[in-house]
Order: sequence, then C-alpha cells, then structure tokens
Amino acid sequence: MTHRSSPSSHESSAPGPEPRALPTGQGPRVLSADSIPRDALDADALRVVARLEREGFEAYLVGGCVRDLLVGRTPKDFDVATSAHPRQIKRLFRNARVIGRRFKLVHVVYGQHIVETATFRSDPLSTEAESELGGSAAEEPEEHTREALDDLLITEDNEFGTAEQDARRRDFTVNGLFLDPMRNVILDYVGGIDDLERNVLRTIGDPRKRMAEDPVRILRAIKFATRLGFRIDERTWEAMIDNAPRLARSAPPRVLEEILRLMRSGTALGSFRMLRACGALSVVLPAVDQFLGDPDDAAAQPRAETFWRLLEALDSDVHQGFLPTTAVCIALLYLRIIEREADPATREGPGVPPDLLTVTGEVLEPIAFQTRLPRKDTARAQRIVFQQRRFTQVATKRFRPLLFLRSEDFPEALELFRLRVSARGQGWDLYEGWRDRYRRLLSAPPSEVEAEFGPDAGPAPRRRRRRGRRPPPA
Repeated sequence: MTHRSSPSSHESSAPGPEPRALPTGQGPRVLSADSIPRDALDADALRVVARLEREGFEAYLVGGCVRDLLVGRTPKDFDVATSAHPRQIKRLFRNARVIGRRFKLVHVVYGQHIVETATFRSDPLSTEAESELGGSAAEEPEEHTREALDDLLITEDNEFGTAEQDARRRDFTVNGLFLDPMRNVILDYVGGIDDLERNVLRTIGDPRKRMAEDPVRILRAIKFATRLGFRIDERTWEAMIDNAPRLARSAPPRVLEEILRLMRSGTALGSFRMLRACGALSVVLPAVDQFLGDPDDAAAQPRAETFWRLLEALDSDVHQGFLPTTAVCIALLYLRIIEREADPATREGPGVPPDLLTVTGEVLEPIAFQTRLPRKDTARAQRIVFQQRRFTQVATKRFRPLLFLRSEDFPEALELFRLRVSARGQGWDLYEGWRDRYRRLLSAPPSEVEAEFGPDAGPAPRRRRRRGRRPPPA
C-alpha cells in the first residue's frame, strides 16, 4: 500500500519498516478494519479526516478510539493525527482553534462536539540521553544511568514528525494504532494488534525509558489494565515499580486528574490495589497509604478493609451509571482518615480532636495544597463530610431537616451517605427515606411542600445541573 508523504520538516533520518497494513480477510487471527462497524465511527471525526486527505495530508483516527473499537467498546471520543501542522489545520477549518503550550494541537469544533486533531510528533529527547540507557532493561541501572533516566522527563513535545515516529513515541502498543477510515485499513507500527489479541499491556520500546519520560504513565498503565482486563507485561511492571518514586516530580494537577479518572472508572478497587502493589500509592496519596498500614500487619487489615469497601461501593455505583463529582471523590478518599482523627481513641494528630469541621479541614487542606485541588472542591468536600452526621440526627430547633434538604450540598452529601451505607451493608432504609423526601421536595407543587414540610417551606429548590450526573465514560 502506498502512503502519502508527510510535509513535516523533521523527517526520519533512516527509513523505518513498513507498517503492518491489515486489510480485509488476512486470516482468522488478524483484526482487520472490517471488524469495526462503519456506524460506530464518529461522523465529525470522519469529516476532519476526509477534508485533510482531500488537501493532500495524511490523516488517521488514532489511539484510544481505535483500541476501543477493536475490543468492542464504545469510544469516549475520537482523536485525529495528521501530517498537517497546527496552522495548516486552522486554515482548513474555520471552526478550529489552536490550543496548548507544551503540546500544541487543534480543536475542530462542531456545535458541542470537539474533534481533537494533532500533528504527528517525533521523540523530542536527545540521542545523548538515550545513548546512556544501554544494556538490558532487566538489569539494575547504574548511577549514571539513573541520572540519564532523570533527564528523560519530557518538558517539551512539539517536534513534528512522521506517522511512524508518532506511533513509536506513544506510551503503550495498544494505543499506537492508526485507523485509515477512507481505505478501511489499520496501520500497526508497534505490535499493538498482537498485544490486543493477547490481552497484554506493554510499553512501546524500553519500559524504563518510557516511564522515566513521563511517570504519570504508571497511573495510565493501571487505568488501561484494569479497565480492559489486560495483564501488564513483566518488564513494564518492573519499570513501573522502579519509576514510582519519580511520580513526585510530575505535575500535581496531572496526577490528581489521573487519580480521579481511576475513581470514576468502575475499577477503583483494583486500580488502588495495583497502585499500592507497585509503590505508587505511597507517592501520590501518602496519607491514604499510611492509613492502610503494612499489608503484612494483621492489626491494620480491619482498618484497611473499611477503605476497600468504600471503593467497592463506588465501583458498584459507577457501573449503574453514577459518576462522582470531584468533591465526592476527595471526600471518599479521606473519609476514613477524617473519622480516625475525629475519634479521641484513634487520633494520631496532636491534642484532643476539635469539632468535626475543623478536623476535616486539618486533613483536607494540606492535601488540597499538595495536589493543587481548587479551593471550591476542597470546601465542598469538607462540607459534605461534615454533613454526614445530619442523616442520623433527630429534628430539633437547631436542626431542621427541611433546611438540610434544601441546602446546595445536599445531593453530594446524599451520594456520599449512600456509598457509606453500601460499604457498611446497613442503613439502606434510612438512605431511601432521605432520597424519597428529596425527590418529593423537587417535584411537589408549593401547596404539597407546605403540607408535608410546614408553612415555612417555600418553593422547592431548583435542580442544579452537575457534571457528576453524566453517564460514565466508556
């Protein structure tokens, strides 16, 4: 098959091997483009690819969408990779905007839908740093090699290249596949098809180098392995263990984003167990890892089990269509630590425990500073943890259930309460009672609200549209 040449100014110095082109009917073990239903492809992404190809550029669907289509999943979004440079793309699409500093790419906008379009990239790392990585990947690196690995951390990523270079600079083989929807073929430069067939997650190239370039790939490896049910290649797993300490050098917002994705994946329990097994949890969430205690400490196991049950309850809810907000995720992660610090018998902090709201701040505020968590999310997480006691509180002059029901934070507080009830395996009737009262308050006319809740009830609260109620990503 003949491919159009890239107009990039950074061509490969030596021709690489031809990609593995997989047209229709190459045998029962080969995953061809024919296994992908045409109606599963995104119409806007096809429009972008077709326009770029008409103008003489290479353009393919790339990455996660190709992987998901081949394993029968519905992609969350469709990304395009092309030989056209960002300014060239923008000239072709009036509905496009160039974004990013570290990694410039183009968003082609169709109404509320965005097709992310990126130029083929080459590896930005110096050959000098790479040359210091010689030897077997399984060997323990010498000190000078460790320094070379430290120098691999990617800070710039705007070197344009060819399709093959772009595939080889990606993280995992299953994410390095290109789909040409115009010719109905898949281009595989990196052995991604074989790994998909074997259900294996493996880095492209030397695992030590890939993880050192971007330690956040450790979190991404866990995300893909648990979501897809794949086994992590042994050398890749060893590189994850070796590079876990380097996560401390990664941008805190990126790390937090990946942690939140793990929590919303429906595989939070397996993900966090794997994070702990490779040593990453002690780096990215040290307070949580410390709370769980030593895996070999029998005395710590009952305490750790209360945390694991919360994640199990979260996974169950996500599989039923619930997607937790950032505030609920943070509250859930640190709930058990807050409970420990609020109890005089188990508190590890100095002095007698102050009130619950203050204890919640003691635990969450340092975490928020460390992870660069927005203040609004921190404050909301504090409030919904504090409000948990309201669900078992008897109505008095100081506590009026109606005002609690009408508070802005009630929906998230109720979601956290449901997860606590599920983890404990008791209190479900109490949760359903609060849920039903809230639903009646939202839907009932003022006269019925007054009859049930009293003359000071006023109008029912307006339902807020929150991102946490979207269906979970595929």
